[in-house]
Amino acid sequence: MTKAVALFSGGLDSILAIKIVEKQGIEVIPVSFYHPFFGKIDEKSYQDLSKQPVIIDISEDFLIILNKPKFGYGKNLNPCMDCRILYFKKAKEFMNKIGADFLISGEVVGQRPFSQRREAIRTIEKEAGVEGLVVRPLTQKNMPETIPEKKGLINRNKLLDIKGRNRQTQLKLAKEFGLNHIPTPAGGCLLTVSDFSYRTKELMKRELLTKTNVEILKYGRFFPLTEFSIVIIGRNEKENRELEKLFVPNKNLMYIETVDPPGPSAIIIGKPEKEKALKLIKRYIKKHSQEPKFFIKS
Repeated sequence: MTKAVALFSGGLDSILAIKIVEKQGIEVIPVSFYHPFFGKIDEKSYQDLSKQPVIIDISEDFLIILNKPKFGYGKNLNPCMDCRILYFKKAKEFMNKIGADFLISGEVVGQRPFSQRREAIRTIEKEAGVEGLVVRPLTQKNMPETIPEKKGLINRNKLLDIKGRNRQTQLKLAKEFGLNHIPTPAGGCLLTVSDFSYRTKELMKRELLTKTNVEILKYGRFFPLTEFSIVIIGRNEKENRELEKLFVPNKNLMYIETVDPPGPSAIIIGKPEKEKALKLIKRYIKKHSQEPKFFIKS
């Protein structure tokens, strides 16, 4: 039986691409890649799939390319071209591991101005070493014939020719396939958000870019303390608890909890500039007759 690996982002296009290929009697294994800037996909997004996606953590590889992407950044700190290349490289590795025949992507020509132009798609395939192996069911008739098409593993006549940003055809297909859940277009990379890009750049300047540190950046007020350290201060009880859960003892992290009176928790990333951090934390503690008490661990 012909087998394909689908790059599954959690968006509608990914679901439809899988459904179109499965309709030809091909077994499809969805794979979803995780890194801290994108996060894990919502379980609702794959409730209409015949197989749950395999989740592969590519955080360490992603952090390496983020430091120095070959094709540069987008509007903010988003290395979209290099990110797509990494996805396809990892998908090919998984394809070879399970003995699948080709890859599937939900991409549509012209839908995303940076990474879904024809020229960009060709470059990505070449750099990832997947030339001719990627079938894009929603838009394949706008693309050159692929190896699986030439081999007769998939019927090109049953693939589509969607292009551009209009999504009416996809919504119509969703109805035809009887999907119970129609997700919004996949996206949501935090590196496209200017504030989070700024936070990340400050980590990078201090050579503190790690998976754990990026997760910490998702919470609280952000303050660069010195050229060697940053402090994150919780804004509410929920963020305080998240910071507590994310803290792991190591030389580059210090956890501070306001004990009496109750107040914000914080994490110092980098050099433990405790006194400077405490001054900032005290700004967010309600006035009290006594000096606040803190619980500190590192």
